[in-house]
Amino acid sequence: MNKFSAAISDKLFKNQLRSTTSVEEFEKINKFRKKYSFTLMSTLSGMLIALQSRVNGELSNQMGDSLEAALVSFGTGLIFVSLISLFRKDVRAGFADIFKAVTSKELPIWRLSAGILGASFVAMQTHVVPIAGVALFTVASLAGQTAISLWVDHVGLAGGIKSAISKWRIIAAIITFGAVVVSAWDRFVMSDFSILAVTLAVFAGSWVGVQRALNGQINSFSKKSFATSQLNFITGFSFLTILLILRSLFTDHSIMNLTSGPWWMFLGGSIGVFYIAFSAVAVQYVGVLEFTLLSVGGMLIGSLLLDVFVPTKGTQISPYLITGIFLTYLGVIANGQSRFSRK
Repeated sequence: MNKFSAAISDKLFKNQLRSTTSVEEFEKINKFRKKYSFTLMSTLSGMLIALQSRVNGELSNQMGDSLEAALVSFGTGLIFVSLISLFRKDVRAGFADIFKAVTSKELPIWRLSAGILGASFVAMQTHVVPIAGVALFTVASLAGQTAISLWVDHVGLAGGIKSAISKWRIIAAIITFGAVVVSAWDRFVMSDFSILAVTLAVFAGSWVGVQRALNGQINSFSKKSFATSQLNFITGFSFLTILLILRSLFTDHSIMNLTSGPWWMFLGGSIGVFYIAFSAVAVQYVGVLEFTLLSVGGMLIGSLLLDVFVPTKGTQISPYLITGIFLTYLGVIANGQSRFSRK
């Protein structure tokens, strides 16, 4: 009887062990799938930035005013995300949950300013690009993004796990910054160099890094990325409207000087809706720095694909851009080494 009981117990133990192993393996596979999904989402976000830049660039050219073009882009994005909210009850519920969190003091009200930071970046871009040029602005603003991302992850501002400022994370940030410098090397015009303009661009980039972190926190309460995106577009559109009214009062700029153009130039806002929705989810899991590294890679790949398949007049495929893409993913590998060295 004892031998029989022992055999039964041994069999039950083996089945339990096999079951436990299966659960552990399932959790590992599930964790890998999640990581892969958010890595892909971060890269796709960068590709959306490249596409939105091309679309908004055409809108700005047609209107002859970058600030007005930004307002139109935010306005079309607000209409698009509002339509999504209209037909999806869960998005409306998520939007309401944001303000419930504010009322219960779980979410400080100042953190709802994420959309204002995004709109401020656009406004700063409007003033700096004519002075410093697109390439120099892109590089300087990315320097601000990567630097602030280290701090944001360190204090856990996005609501995820805090990450120490390690040697490998700093190396990853430097490599990625260098990748953008290389990718834009053939577009630098050093005669346009201005210390003030570059400093403003660095600050503008840091706002984007903080915006991503705040959106991560907002999304942890809304649970719906489109609700987070809707809040961003409401606050951003309101801020740009006030800014444009103030400018019209104190300058001779006309408002809404819109001429005809291709229909797709109004899609920039809709693209932005998906970008904010993707980034709000991804930064909670991969962190702001890794999201920045991956999205830069996606942005450069997106730029390359646009230059290949829908080139603008005078576009040439730059070897600097291709080199920059490789360097960017070297930075991603370096950041991965940071996680490996902690284990």
